Amino acid sequence: MKNIKIYLFLFLILPIMSYGQIEGEVIKPRGGKFLLQNATVVTVTNGTIKNTTVLINKGKIEALGENLADAEATVIDCSGLFIYPGMIDAGNRLGLVEVNSVAETQDFSEVGEVSPNMQALTAVNPNSVAIPVTRVSGVTTSLAMPSGGIFPGTAALINLNGYTPDQMYAGFKGVVMNFPSSARRGSYDRRSDEDIKKEAEKAIKNINEIWQKAITYHRLDSAKAALEYYPEMAQMAKVISGELPLLIEVNAASDIQAAIKWLEDKKVRAILTGVSEGWRVADEIAVADLPVITGPVLALPNRQSDRYDAAYTNPGKMLKAGVKVAIRTDDAENVRNLPFNAGFASAYGMGKEEALRAVTIVPAEILGVDGHLGSIEQGKSATLFISDGDPFETKTQIMHVFIDGYQIPMTNRHVRLYQEFLERSPGLEK
Repeated sequence: MKNIKIYLFLFLILPIMSYGQIEGEVIKPRGGKFLLQNATVVTVTNGTIKNTTVLINKGKIEALGENLADAEATVIDCSGLFIYPGMIDAGNRLGLVEVNSVAETQDFSEVGEVSPNMQALTAVNPNSVAIPVTRVSGVTTSLAMPSGGIFPGTAALINLNGYTPDQMYAGFKGVVMNFPSSARRGSYDRRSDEDIKKEAEKAIKNINEIWQKAITYHRLDSAKAALEYYPEMAQMAKVISGELPLLIEVNAASDIQAAIKWLEDKKVRAILTGVSEGWRVADEIAVADLPVITGPVLALPNRQSDRYDAAYTNPGKMLKAGVKVAIRTDDAENVRNLPFNAGFASAYGMGKEEALRAVTIVPAEILGVDGHLGSIEQGKSATLFISDGDPFETKTQIMHVFIDGYQIPMTNRHVRLYQEFLERSPGLEK
């Protein structure tokens, strides 16, 4: 993806250098052995366990139980507190955008319609100011998604701690596809119904041609034929072979139906993303047995005729129909609001337990990383947070965050600015 100029590096890093110190000391994530004592542990997969201690060692949850002890561990008293698995936002641009209004700080879109080989992981900025803001809210893991074009690139799951993108990589990649839309682009769209239909048909024809090229490339590659350098088709061939899943971004009900039909003869691992009108065709999605990553939930209705709560009720209605549903923010700066997106879904039909699953174990299962993320279980990654209440409640305070066993500093630029101006003096003395 496009290179960011040197002056932008200074623009981004200077605030971090300025605000990353308190009294001259840089606060860094701290590894080691930790004993989280006397907590209420919300495991997600095995119920809620009271008065439990969690032992963290070598980045893993080494043990759970009562009266655990370890003389070498740093003890954190969690009496009256709750331990949850870190929340997973399964679709956003965190780390790919620094300032939405400054094009030079955006690195989520490539030139051209077909660029599946473009890697979001390569473009992630580990020093993004928005990352510390996000993780202190209990959101520890994020799916960085490229956008623009038909096949804009390959998404990557990252944990929100690390000096390099490779250190942050959390074990999932998938090729993104923007399914052609036959819906109107808004009230300003003056195209006739016939023109809209023709454009949609042309777009599908184009996708089918690309798909056939990928099939041909895969066959030749499997036969060990000599192939010219064609990175786009080399990446698409991984989808054809099943090595990588296909993340299909689709929202309008008619487009969801078209995507389901398009997938009927494709033997690929497909995940539907966006799916803002999934509630209209939930039964068809369930029959097709396609998992869904939907969001944002905090959104306006797609159509003027829809109820005000159409976006809020969408996840719950799909879940009730039998669809496997995860929730995302589809945001850049405000990925921290994932728990509140889930909170609205909870209040509008999904229920608190299922909404919590939709931002923990369900996205982990959909993305194939449930072996180490998404729940509090012995042997899994120590990626979790400690709070004084329900994380979906705005009054709840997140007290501690751990990512891969590292205790994360509970600070960020927002916190430091708040502390700076909370008890400021009236002004400089003359």
